[in-house]
Amino acid sequence: MPIRKSSISRDKYYQNHHRFEHWYVDNCVYFITSRCRNKFPAFESEAAKQIFWKKFEQYTSEFDFVPWITTLMHNHYHTVGYLKKGENLREMMRLLHGSVSKLVNDTLAQRLRPFWYDSGKQGYFDGCLRDEIQADRTYRYIRRQGIRHLGAKGIHYPHTRINIDKDRAIRRALGLNAFLRGVPYKRYEK
Repeated sequence: MPIRKSSISRDKYYQNHHRFEHWYVDNCVYFITSRCRNKFPAFESEAAKQIFWKKFEQYTSEFDFVPWITTLMHNHYHTVGYLKKGENLREMMRLLHGSVSKLVNDTLAQRLRPFWYDSGKQGYFDGCLRDEIQADRTYRYIRRQGIRHLGAKGIHYPHTRINIDKDRAIRRALGLNAFLRGVPYKRYEK
């Protein structure tokens, strides 16, 4: 499984921390998340949420990203899904974030610039999931977001979209050998 990486700098470390990298891996399950700058609630209005969903559906379809589950909150979103061609990630995210930030900014009283960046130049985080355990945990985490953040007990949050049942999605990923096995993940090595 060939892996290509990109970073904002050729320097591997910044202030003794490993620089963030985007990985472009074919036939892989990705977790993607992004937050509005300074946790600004840009998606508080229903109109802003609808802009996000329309563009999310457009670009995930265009670039063959198959979302399993996605949650949109007032200032961030999370999604997990399958991407057949890793090189599609960069352009999908560029177009999704560019169009959403422009259109949502048009609805705001004061424009948010930059829209997605919280610090540095990391507009979004992506990670290739290593195995079915990580996929299960990530899926459940995304599903609980609306309930956790909004305090809704036992109520389905309307901006959590389940496209594929967790067990079915994981079985399909196993059948496609779509997990990035054999690559260490620091969080699980502790």
